[in-house]
Amino acid sequence: METITQKICLVGDYGVGKTSIISRFVERQFSDEYLSNVGVKISRKTLELTQAKVHMLIWDLEGSTKFQAIVPTYLQGAMGAIIVADISRQETLEGLREHIERFLSINPQGLIIISLNKSDLFDPLEVGELVDRIQFKDQEQVLATYATSAKTGQDVDLMFETLADRLI
Repeated sequence: METITQKICLVGDYGVGKTSIISRFVERQFSDEYLSNVGVKISRKTLELTQAKVHMLIWDLEGSTKFQAIVPTYLQGAMGAIIVADISRQETLEGLREHIERFLSINPQGLIIISLNKSDLFDPLEVGELVDRIQFKDQEQVLATYATSAKTGQDVDLMFETLADRLI
């Protein structure tokens, strides 16, 4: 079976749960303690899909504004991105388009998944309505929007699998 290596970046504002999503996906763990990331942390996980093995290099980009000047350097060469917002913080939802545009300006052929994280804090019906509203149909590289929860694991694996499958 062929093995493909892909660089994936998790992008989003400060405190949206990027590190927790990666921890849930890679290590199958969740902690309520806030883990601040400085710069970038790289994790690895291999998915065995029908067509190939996908070795994912998952870059966790720090979301603080003081590091925004170096973010383009970290994004270079990424074939995919998961852009994360915290559904309990409106300003992170409003920042999604800016993150999409920045990623695509550096990686015009890249593919994107939107993660509306912390969905476990809300009624599923409310979350479903929000997911329906936050679709980027004008951006063909945005593959899907998922309501995720790093705490419960909701749609975390599915999100990474969808991205990996499309990157083959």
